[in-house]
Amino acid sequence: MNKAVFITGAQSGTGYGIAEFFAKQGWDVFITSRRGADAESSAKKLSDTYGIFSKGYECNIRNEQQVIDIFNDIDKSGRFVETVILNAANMGFNPKDPAAGQDFWTVSADEFGEVFETNLVWNFTIIRQAAIRMREKGKGSVVFISSNTAHRVIPNRAAYSASKGGIISLAKALALDLGKYKIRCNVVSPGTIKTERWVQMGNKQIVNGSLTPIGDISDFEDLANACWFFGTDMSKNITGTELIVDGGMSCQLYPQILNELKRKMQE
Repeated sequence: MNKAVFITGAQSGTGYGIAEFFAKQGWDVFITSRRGADAESSAKKLSDTYGIFSKGYECNIRNEQQVIDIFNDIDKSGRFVETVILNAANMGFNPKDPAAGQDFWTVSADEFGEVFETNLVWNFTIIRQAAIRMREKGKGSVVFISSNTAHRVIPNRAAYSASKGGIISLAKALALDLGKYKIRCNVVSPGTIKTERWVQMGNKQIVNGSLTPIGDISDFEDLANACWFFGTDMSKNITGTELIVDGGMSCQLYPQILNELKRKMQE
């Protein structure tokens, strides 16, 4: 029987890139989206391209029964989800103007709280269902996708940064609670990623390779490699830790390009 991975928010973008990486290695892949048709379409594409079993599910916050039903359906397929990758997230954007984030003075408590509900509570319900099966098998890996903004914040994204910090703490707590069952919990924290939205921003991009020590930001393969490491036996003795994948952005006191800008201002 093939190994199976469960990836949230994997109908496109980073999540799909991770799903595709696992599919290339022969893993069966289960993916979710808030739009069920998109999840089903992406799963079919994975199956047709790589010859693996893949299935997509609609999965929404505030619906724990839906999560239970999904894992019961996976059980019926005779497959065991050995690795869970929690990629889906509420980005803490202003729905009318994503670039504006969430204004502290005007954001509603409901909008603020939904970021935590998605990024923490919803993830918890998924982890619990997966862990029930992992406990029976005596093996499993949970991989959280956090963000380097858990450590280095950005304007008007308080809920997002705080929830991503909470993810890191949750992973450590669950590493302790679930370790006795041989279930590992780790975190991958990317910086800016070359998503379609980032590419479309063009010269309006706020963060790009000119700001990082390594001279580049992450692509989907960078994140997939990190998830593969934590999601497989390559990291069989590693739990409760974080891998930052951001081209060195968060290791510096300030981007070196500021020195060049300062010199130009003084000329």
